Parts: sequence; structure tokens; C-alpha cells
Amino acid sequence: MTKAFVFPGQGSQFVGMGKELADNFASAKQVFEEVNEALHQDLFKIMAEGPELDLTLTSNAQPALMAHSMAVVRVLEKEFDVKLSDYASFVAGHSLGEYSAACAAGVFSLTDTAKLLRIRGDAMQKAVPVGLGGMAAVIGVSYQDVVALAEACAQDKYVCVAANDNANGQVVLSGHTEAIEKAVEIAGEFGAKRCIKLPVSAPFHSPLMKPAAEVMAEALAKVAAHKPQIPLISNVAAQAVSDEKVLVDNLVKQVTGSVRWRETVDYMAEQGVTEAVELGAGKVLSGIIKRSHSEINAVSVGSAAEIEELAKSLKA
Repeated sequence: MTKAFVFPGQGSQFVGMGKELADNFASAKQVFEEVNEALHQDLFKIMAEGPELDLTLTSNAQPALMAHSMAVVRVLEKEFDVKLSDYASFVAGHSLGEYSAACAAGVFSLTDTAKLLRIRGDAMQKAVPVGLGGMAAVIGVSYQDVVALAEACAQDKYVCVAANDNANGQVVLSGHTEAIEKAVEIAGEFGAKRCIKLPVSAPFHSPLMKPAAEVMAEALAKVAAHKPQIPLISNVAAQAVSDEKVLVDNLVKQVTGSVRWRETVDYMAEQGVTEAVELGAGKVLSGIIKRSHSEINAVSVGSAAEIEELAKSLKA
């Protein structure tokens, strides 16, 4: 059975995340302490207790989601003697989840990953003043139709692009607020069942994020990157990468580039992946994989019981 381990992106965070793991496993508690130390902040307190408004801030949500995912990885390793590299053919992550995947594959240290995601979250938030950009989910039409909708809304004046190609019939637009609002109005003319403005404060994965990409290029250049122990399927390439320099370059491109998740899952299927395990908060990615590729057994693992069950199944 060929396995891929996948890591969630922004939106999967919830108040209380990681608390059960910290209460049950010393190795999970250590992950949260390491992240707190790296960020000079009690991020775990915000994860465990909220308030939700603080947790959903991009600069907190990104390292928090990575910390939860890496706590699951560390518990598997330390408590159940399960190393991902012994079982995984691939790792992949959605947007910030690609950093979690890189950390799990040994490309970056936990401390460096936490620092990078704090820089990334801050840079993405600062790239465009609040109110000038946004995102919207387009439901029920193909990626090509959403590209046509984006072009109709952009014209010469505004930026509007297909930013997250999550699955057939689920694509997210990103760009100037005016263009996103127009897309919500006219999406039905392009066959969309719905077009819903998302509760985000910036136009992620669009050319408007260029200032953030420049910040990340500088930050990543200062961090030690190692060859991944597991091939990592890159968001911008939608194929496996085993060279750390290419991987880092792709992480810079990812800030302004599209998250090609639909093609990432297609690539997994083409490579014979029969099981996908989402490690961390929520069930978004495993849900997408189940709907788009029924031949892949997709599960989510974020709680103590789910970790124990996964460890048993891997060793069976």
C-alpha cells in the first residue's frame, strides 16, 4: 500500500487545538514549548484557550497549525516508534501546510519552521492594506471556467486570479476587493452554483503578494535546508521534489502562485497512492481527497485515539 501524508492549511484551526495531545503526551508538549520559545510568545495558550480572534490572525494561525501537525508527527515517532520516512512515499501540504510537510520530511528544523511561518504570516498580512484585497470560493464549475471568470473581473485595472485549485468544482479566486465583489455578482453567468466571499483579510496566492514573496526569499535564504527524507509534492509544481534548493525556490513562488491541490491529488493517484493520511487539525484535505479520488483511502489523524489507531494500522 502506497501512502502519502498530507498537512492542512489555514482555516483548519480551532480553539482547543493541541490541548488533548499536550495533556496526554510529553513529546507533544515539548513541540508546543519549542514553538513558544522560537516565537517568544505563548502561542500554545492561544491555541488551547483562544480567544478565537487571536488564533485566526494569519501570523498566529500559520505556526499554530504547523505546531499541531508536528506534535502528531513527534508523538508517532517518540511514543509509538513510527517514523514517517519508513512508511511514506510522499508528503504534501496545502499552502502553509507545505512548510509542515517540509518540517516532517526533515528539510527544516521545528524552530526554523515556526519562525518562517511567523514571518510569512506577517508578510502576507502586510503586503496589501486591509480592505483592498480578498478571496472568494467558486463552487460547481471547472478550473478553466473560473479562470475565465477571473479574467472577466480583472480587466486592465484589477488583479483577479484562480488562487487555490482545490478540487473539481471548488476553486478559490484572489485579488482586488472590487474584482472579487464583481465575481460574486456574475459567477452565475459562468455556470457557478455559488460564489462566496471568504472571511480572509488579504488576497493570498495572487500577484498582489509580491512584497511577501520578496520577504520570504530573504528569510528562506538565511535558513538551513536539508534534502527531504520523503519526496515532497510541491504546491506550485504539483509533482514530487527531492532537491532542497528547488523546494525552497518553490516555497517562494508559492506566495504569489496558485495552490494546485487538485493536480497534487491527481499526481498521488497516478503514482499509485492508495492511502492518504491528514496529520493535524481538521479534515479538510482528507475530505477533498475522498470526494475526488474514491480509490484513495483518506483519513484524518489529530487526536490521541486517532494517533494510536494509525500507529497500530501501520505496524499491522
